[in-house]
Amino acid sequence: MITTESGARSFVAGFATTSAMEQLDQFASDLRLENDKQNLVAKQSLTQLWQRHFADSAQLLTLVARDHGVWLDLGSGAGFPGMVIAALRPGMQVKLVESRRIRAEWLQRASDEMGLENCEIVHAKLELVEPFPADFISARAFAPLRKLVTIAAPFSTRDTKWLLPKGRSAAQELATLKPKQRKGFHVEPSQTDGEAGIIVGKLTSGGIIRP
Repeated sequence: MITTESGARSFVAGFATTSAMEQLDQFASDLRLENDKQNLVAKQSLTQLWQRHFADSAQLLTLVARDHGVWLDLGSGAGFPGMVIAALRPGMQVKLVESRRIRAEWLQRASDEMGLENCEIVHAKLELVEPFPADFISARAFAPLRKLVTIAAPFSTRDTKWLLPKGRSAAQELATLKPKQRKGFHVEPSQTDGEAGIIVGKLTSGGIIRP
């Protein structure tokens, strides 16, 4: 279990090049400054930025077997986990979808500051984005699971892996899915919060639904 800022930073560094850590340090600095202008993350979490946000994002990579493909991050907000994934996996094409203009503009500025060439910020509601096949779909605090699965299904193939940090409600949210949808998913324990979980899995052909 990751319980300290130094431990969290070391955990993230295990996935990172020196360049990637420099990018994440830049991101941390930019986020602290921007948080004074708009509420990107809870202010109390800034003292645990690496544990609560960076390591919490990076732990998704322990559930991913490859370092390339298309990663779709929904409702990216402050940039978690999408920006962290983009820095740690330069071979991934990471698309961050954010409907709020001020957040999308912040994400674009942060991406430019970090020099992320593999990161695309999409300012739109997900329902209005032209569907494309994603290899990975992530979302943190985007929508209740049942709604999330419904509106993101057009981007999912039989092989798409979903990685959904759901905090302490993971098991309860998973239970809200219909049996055909639920059977492809399970809950993995979070490494940053002993009571939190990550919903992981794939939509089976019988479980895919359309809006």
